[in-house]
Amino acid sequence: MAYLIELKTITDNRGSLTFVEDRQLPLKIKRSFYIHGVKKGEVRGQHRHKKAIQAMICLQGSCKVYNNDGKKEEWFILDNPSKCLILEPQDWHYMEEFSDHTVVNVLSSEYFDPKDYIYEP
Repeated sequence: MAYLIELKTITDNRGSLTFVEDRQLPLKIKRSFYIHGVKKGEVRGQHRHKKAIQAMICLQGSCKVYNNDGKKEEWFILDNPSKCLILEPQDWHYMEEFSDHTVVNVLSSEYFDPKDYIYEP
């Protein structure tokens, strides 16, 4: 089941610093990728995985994430870089309603493998 965690953020008069440490995540990071430049009305994702656990962080802008784990349907709003959405392999998800200049960083427990993707909800 997908869930949000709050990443540690330190803020002072110079700005904010948010960090991710492996002890915060239920995965060991093997891959990181960025989603950016998404045009208005486009949808990303629309899949789940056989093995990969993912941590999704919206570094800039915002988007909505729909998730269905086969038992529960839920919407998440990623609009702050201190929010981190954890997606388990069974979580069929998609992202939509990207604001202008949105950048989403995804940390994955697996290297890219097209055989790990399941496109049916």
